[in-house]
Amino acid sequence: MPTIRDQIEARLEALTKELETGQAELQKVEMQRTYLHETMLRISGAVQVLEELLAQRPPWQQNGLNHSEAPLEPTQDRAKTEADRPVTHQSTLVNQAVSTAIPSKG
Repeated sequence: MPTIRDQIEARLEALTKELETGQAELQKVEMQRTYLHETMLRISGAVQVLEELLAQRPPWQQNGLNHSEAPLEPTQDRAKTEADRPVTHQSTLVNQAVSTAIPSKG
């Protein structure tokens, strides 16, 4: 029959192992929380940028020009080129833009 001391030592050992396991799990959860928080900040920033882009009036509308009179700037030339490409290519570009805002977990 184990003595009281043996029982106390066995219980201490079991509790110590549980404590170590709990600390390791807590560290994992805290890392997941940090990752999730950073991801949400990136998404929030991307949403803000896209909302600001949508809120801006194109330069030709600000100057009272209609779309056909608007001079094409280099970025507008690229946008026109992209608009002429198949939809699947445009979808790929959008997906690439989104994936840069939300890096894959790896």
